[in-house]
Amino acid sequence: GGALTVTTKPDRTLVTQADTEIETHLRDRIAAAYPGHTVLGEEFGTAPDAGDGRWIMDPIDATHNVVRGIEIFATLLAFERDGELELGVVSAPGMHRRWFAQRGQGAHLRVDGRERPIAVSRVADVGEAQVIFSTLRGLEDAGMGEGLRRITNAAWRDRGFGDFWGHMLVAQGSAETMIEYGVAPWDMAAPYVVLTEAGGRMTDLEGRASWTAANVLSSNGHLHDRLLELLSGS
Repeated sequence: GGALTVTTKPDRTLVTQADTEIETHLRDRIAAAYPGHTVLGEEFGTAPDAGDGRWIMDPIDATHNVVRGIEIFATLLAFERDGELELGVVSAPGMHRRWFAQRGQGAHLRVDGRERPIAVSRVADVGEAQVIFSTLRGLEDAGMGEGLRRITNAAWRDRGFGDFWGHMLVAQGSAETMIEYGVAPWDMAAPYVVLTEAGGRMTDLEGRASWTAANVLSSNGHLHDRLLELLSGS
């Protein structure tokens, strides 16, 4: 394809022409199919809630990866009705993967057209856990650096896989926790549905279930309370 048109937002994050084109396309498709629904999206904000339901989207999660030629990026789409998330889809075409879940129906992963149910791991000891986190500097800036070090010192292994992928690794049982800072509802809505339907937990740093908090902890559930203690130093 041709060269990407890249601009910088006021918060110094990047946005490409593909971000805006994908969100515009999805908004148009939703408006045509569900005229009573509203949309909350990263690039164009939100319209007043019409009451029939709301779609929450990030057209490209991990835009910086796209700009640098890294295939780890995804379109995130969730549906909310009456304050409850009902559906979540994490579609990563560069990885040939799509994670998806519907409330009460479990979570699934499709790879190259082959679909299977997914579930979190049963690891219940932090010493056996694989820990995923977004960026060390960012977590330090958010006041979570010491807590992260307590966790990684206690854990079996740690890796810095940011954005949606860390949460999906937890959902599919490939890791036990993902720690992320500075996120928005469109970043977390779809992963929240997939993770919780796979048996995991996503909370703020006080342990409250949340997909709208700025700083989040995802886990397989078995380790969650202990991870919160390590993060806080309690």
